[in-house]
Amino acid sequence: MKRPYLLLIAIGFGFLMGALPKAVHAATDAVSHVASRAAAATPISSGDTSWVLVSAALVMLMTPALGFFYGGLVRPKNALSTIMHSFFILCLISVQWVMWGYSLAFGPDHGHLIGGLDWALLKNVSFTAADPFGYAPTVPHQAFMAFQMMFAVITPALITGAFAERKRFKAYVIFSLLWATFIYDPLAHWVWGNNGWLKNLGALDFAGGSVVHMSSGISAIVAAKMLGPRIGLGQDKMEPHDATYVVLGASLLWFGWFGFNAGSALSAGGLATSAFVVTNTATAMAGLTYLTVSWWHKGQPSAIGAAVGAVCGLVAITPASGYVDVSGAILIGVGAGVICYFSAQLKNLIKADDALDVFACHGMGGTWGALATGIFATTAITGTGGGSGVIDGHYKQMLFQLADIGATWAYCGIGTFILLKITNAIVGLRVDESEEVLGLDASQHGEAAYGL
Repeated sequence: MKRPYLLLIAIGFGFLMGALPKAVHAATDAVSHVASRAAAATPISSGDTSWVLVSAALVMLMTPALGFFYGGLVRPKNALSTIMHSFFILCLISVQWVMWGYSLAFGPDHGHLIGGLDWALLKNVSFTAADPFGYAPTVPHQAFMAFQMMFAVITPALITGAFAERKRFKAYVIFSLLWATFIYDPLAHWVWGNNGWLKNLGALDFAGGSVVHMSSGISAIVAAKMLGPRIGLGQDKMEPHDATYVVLGASLLWFGWFGFNAGSALSAGGLATSAFVVTNTATAMAGLTYLTVSWWHKGQPSAIGAAVGAVCGLVAITPASGYVDVSGAILIGVGAGVICYFSAQLKNLIKADDALDVFACHGMGGTWGALATGIFATTAITGTGGGSGVIDGHYKQMLFQLADIGATWAYCGIGTFILLKITNAIVGLRVDESEEVLGLDASQHGEAAYGL
């Protein structure tokens, strides 16, 4: 009964990644050969390579940090399964990325929409020479690949907060693999890939406002709607079970995010320094703002509120981190604190049990960050050849940012709906009622987070 759906996936995957005409391959090989010779003229920098590899390690740390951040926000009976989501995705997408994901996202362009399989299994991805398209001309190609791999890993992990405490683990595995291949990889190519259509248009996304955060946030709200609310929502107590996990996770995310944003400069120099400083500034400002607003709204200063606010600031500064100065970062942080807090209060209006407010933090935070990039990007940071926004009189940049936002929202929303429908047909999305009541730690993994 289930085989037709497997066949459908196979056909769809084959259609997207299928064999290309020999003529296209020949032309691509010729271009790559010329580009490779040009890239070889730029010497590999040991300093830049060290910075990119360290940044990749910092970004890797963010995924288990997210596990603790999310794990503290759920009930004790689901703590281990929530942490498992983040740990497992590190294994799954690391393999997917080297097998075909990196090639689809950054490989030779096909139609401005997707890469091919030219670099599958890291074929022609050198560990001694730079990439042929100039993504990172002073570091080995595999160093750039590894750095981008950590972005690909954490993005589907972000979605898990929306369907926490109720999704079948088999469904999570299938959906995550499909989502990484059919949503993340094409979107990364659009925005960052050689000849991607949004990159050619002029949309600015320094470190993943649309590719990482909007994509996961929009997908999260779709998933929350499709799975339905948790049993007992509004009746049972569903408070975070361990605030210390939440603060620890947020702190480690903040630490790792310096690799996320400053590492996206792909060299150890002035731009990385600026990105580091504005990342810290916006994060701190958003934490202060979110805490203040929640204190005013609920009457007490919340440690969890401060931690969540800081993460919202990290999200919002991500697309802008290589384009704005500290004054822009402060305003981005204020906006993130206000917008994300009130967005979280609105989820009841749309009747979506986004359990851990992924849409408010990442969907709305990423959207605000993309808009703010169009406002505050300045040539004082980017130089005359870089992007600039409204603050520099470049009003047209807002149109490019809106195109980026609209395309990301539409593609991720519709695509996620389709992939969840396919997953549901194969294994069913949601655990049985008895399994949900028992808790996913026991029902899905046969283990417990706590022995007492």
